Amino acid sequence: MIQLYPKLILEALANVRYPASGKNIVEAGMVEDDIRIDGNKVSFSLVFDRPTDPFIKSLVRAAESAIETYISSEVQIKGNIAVKTRVQAPKPVEKPLAGVKNIIGVSSGKGGVGKSTVASNLAVALAAEGYKVGLLDADIFGPSQPKMFGVEDQELYMHEVDGRQLIIPVEKYGVKMLSIGFLVDKNSPVLWRGSMASNALKQLITDADWGDLDYFLIDMPPGTSDIHLTLVQTLGITGVVIVTTPQQVALADARKGIAMFTGDKVNVPILGLVENMAWFTPAQHPDERYYIFGREGGAELAKELGVKLLAQIPLVADVCEDSDMGVPVALDGREVSRDFVHLAHEVVDAVNERNNLLPPTVKVELKH
Repeated sequence: MIQLYPKLILEALANVRYPASGKNIVEAGMVEDDIRIDGNKVSFSLVFDRPTDPFIKSLVRAAESAIETYISSEVQIKGNIAVKTRVQAPKPVEKPLAGVKNIIGVSSGKGGVGKSTVASNLAVALAAEGYKVGLLDADIFGPSQPKMFGVEDQELYMHEVDGRQLIIPVEKYGVKMLSIGFLVDKNSPVLWRGSMASNALKQLITDADWGDLDYFLIDMPPGTSDIHLTLVQTLGITGVVIVTTPQQVALADARKGIAMFTGDKVNVPILGLVENMAWFTPAQHPDERYYIFGREGGAELAKELGVKLLAQIPLVADVCEDSDMGVPVALDGREVSRDFVHLAHEVVDAVNERNNLLPPTVKVELKH
């Protein structure tokens, strides 16, 4: 039987450092005074300032490892560390994303239309044109940008800016990116209530060091939800790009999405519509087109609603394969990559036109 006592546990945990402050977790007051010892079983709580702290999972693992390394591998510690959060008044933020010139939402009326693929490739194409670009994966229950950028296992770090500890966005392909996917287990479903999801999203916006950007893209969840309201109430969104397929059910949902943004209460400009999977082109026959989801549905919807058709993107197997490998297809110079470069040019033109014709964007004040 190992001789275990609280001081021994604390001495082992003093070897674990909290990346945000550089202090060990005992010195930082993160180990609750609730250490319990029952034979070889040890349990205690770690306390964090926020329930969405990006270091929660890594610190729990580090604490378990410290107990096993500095005391004994026979100590039963795995699964016995509870996580608590301190109750704190939120720090006021004068203006989120103060260094960002244009905030662009990428939205869709329904899932499965390739919205995230369009968002990632649009971001990469804009960066390749020399713009400073950020991408926020706000799809709470289906975050996919970490996989599309090949950074699923990336750890998040923080540093101090003007006295505040801020999350450092992951940077790849010239794009600064953060995702809800970095805060949750990628193999488990996200079981969050709306308020918790909204708070986590706000943290990624206001507690991250995005710096100066020309374009900040938001990969929004499909449909219409609390998350959309959180975004328009938190940020002054310059405009929204709507993604759809030519399929009638997708077009019907795209109408609803457009109506939500253009309604009197929200009133966010629509920059234009992207018709994704507009046709299928076999790799062996690049000149052939098969309209498997319908033909020109997105173009007709854009004309009907008086919005721009920004691009028609074909369905190409390479797009899916490259995304799964973490390499956006906009990088490779093939025909479909030129479609995304064209889309980037169209979005830049649409944003410039919007900024010339309309007053600066302000966040939405929704009255109950």
